[in-house]
Amino acid sequence: MLRRHLLALPAALGAATLARPALAQDRTLALYSSRHYDTDRALYDGFTAETGMRIRLIEGDADQLIARIQSEGANTPADVLITVDGARLARAVAAGIMAPTTSQVLQGRVPASLRDPEGHWYGVSRRARVVMFDKQRGRPAGLDRYEDLAKPEFRGQILVRAAAHPYNTSLMASIMVADGEQAAEAWARGVAANLARPPQGGDTPQFQAVAAGVGGLAIANTYYLARFGASSNPAEKAVYDRIGVIFPNQGAGDRGAHVNVSGAGVVRSSANKEMALKFIEYLTGPRAQELFANGNFEYPVVADVAPHPALAALGTFRADEVNAQRYGALAPQALQIMQRAGWR
Repeated sequence: MLRRHLLALPAALGAATLARPALAQDRTLALYSSRHYDTDRALYDGFTAETGMRIRLIEGDADQLIARIQSEGANTPADVLITVDGARLARAVAAGIMAPTTSQVLQGRVPASLRDPEGHWYGVSRRARVVMFDKQRGRPAGLDRYEDLAKPEFRGQILVRAAAHPYNTSLMASIMVADGEQAAEAWARGVAANLARPPQGGDTPQFQAVAAGVGGLAIANTYYLARFGASSNPAEKAVYDRIGVIFPNQGAGDRGAHVNVSGAGVVRSSANKEMALKFIEYLTGPRAQELFANGNFEYPVVADVAPHPALAALGTFRADEVNAQRYGALAPQALQIMQRAGWR
């Protein structure tokens, strides 16, 4: 996917161009987003067509946006914050910048595990964090759960990005919730011992390295592989056809696969809270959910919207229903444990 690299608006413009009265008069909603996908623009254009409310988009790294909203304080132009992963959403809640909200629409559409219990944020899309393998070598025996990745028979096989990335700290936090801190640290130590190479790159290079024979198992999010499945590039399509997916912890009584959630919440200082909440409701509607699914190969959060065929072809799964805010809040501790265990 093409990434957008829009510069944040200069601070000098903050007091004039982004003043709250001007926003209200111009019918503009200020969206701070760490999602850098061109396809999301269609979501915002659809909201404008439906309501007449224009979206003013400010993009950046999630932590930078959180810090910016904090520094802007009561004068922030931000109405909505949208970011990826429970760890980042939990950081925004802990920073005190998100408003608690109530919406019967969102409570009816978004599963309880994918929204903050107090309405500080609501999930709008999902990615499953799975284990990928080379179909030509066959599905590895004895690998059905995340916990199995620490087994000594997988020594020198695992490919994964750095521990500090929120995708991994959230996964680790979910292991802590499921198995306890002591067992989770033992698991992280086993994964670190089983690495095929030092953690490096994003998720895509991990399954590409599996196809290249560098290692046998990649930990990655589903949407990266689904992109290859829909690609017009023959080399990427060949990788997609070669890589198999294991959705972990699917056995009877087991907790299900870990998912990363993209979530949106109303900023506490927003002067447009009603419209901001309406925008989040719009993001969970059928048309917007179809755009998340078909534009960026993510799983919808609502049950009646189908995923993209390239994503659906990876298989069906049951998701872990632990609330994302819970494991997101554990992410800092999870990172400490991972680094202590040798997963850098």
